[in-house]
Amino acid sequence: MAHKIAILGTGYVGLVSGVGLADFGNEVTCTDIDTKKINLLKKGIIPIYEPGLKEYLERNCRERRLQFQEDVEKAIKGNDIFFLAVGTPSKDDGDVNLDFLWKAVDMIARYGRGNELIVTKSTVSVGTNRQIKKYLDEIKPQSHFEVVSNPEFLREGRAIHDFFHPDKVVIGTEDEKAREVLKQIYRPLYLLNTPFIFGNYETAELVKYANNAFLATKITFINQVANLCDETGADNQCHCQSHGNGWTNQS
Repeated sequence: MAHKIAILGTGYVGLVSGVGLADFGNEVTCTDIDTKKINLLKKGIIPIYEPGLKEYLERNCRERRLQFQEDVEKAIKGNDIFFLAVGTPSKDDGDVNLDFLWKAVDMIARYGRGNELIVTKSTVSVGTNRQIKKYLDEIKPQSHFEVVSNPEFLREGRAIHDFFHPDKVVIGTEDEKAREVLKQIYRPLYLLNTPFIFGNYETAELVKYANNAFLATKITFINQVANLCDETGADNQCHCQSHGNGWTNQS
């Protein structure tokens, strides 16, 4: 079943996710307040470098599963599911700047019909998705927006590979219907037995931060090991191969 999806934000996460979701068979419209970027994408000019991205983009545009729309209002009115992939940069005090995210939410509330599904791909602080749900319920009490936290785990230079071969798909929602819709959207991954992690909003949000923190810890650890190797004269590039009951250095 093909879903009609609008990706709000065509930065690194939004563009890769949009191309990937289109390749899964969904009808995807990527939109952005940066009209210059959208016009470049319409011409097939990609503002970022990511191996494999251009080929996927051109194929899905050619097969009319992917399009770019500079009119955000029109993109919202023409779709049923919205993926929020706007920037959430850090403030000077280390907190997350959610200004772009809330602007996107306001636009959905203004132009949407009120029964759409909002999926947050952007990295947000714990509690944000519940705040979005509460905010929409308060300003449009007759509507029935559902909100899902679906954090990304893409690495620059390997984003296309990571999207199509993830080690997990994290879905945070308390609505069973929304959960089933996300399973349909990611059906190719579900059929490949990719691990799906289901939980509430806070669980999905914290998984993203825990994942980032663990990666940072690994990088810090190996850097410290490299420094120790420099101090002691140890070879941090050695490769060992089993040989009988012992090991042979292959450096």
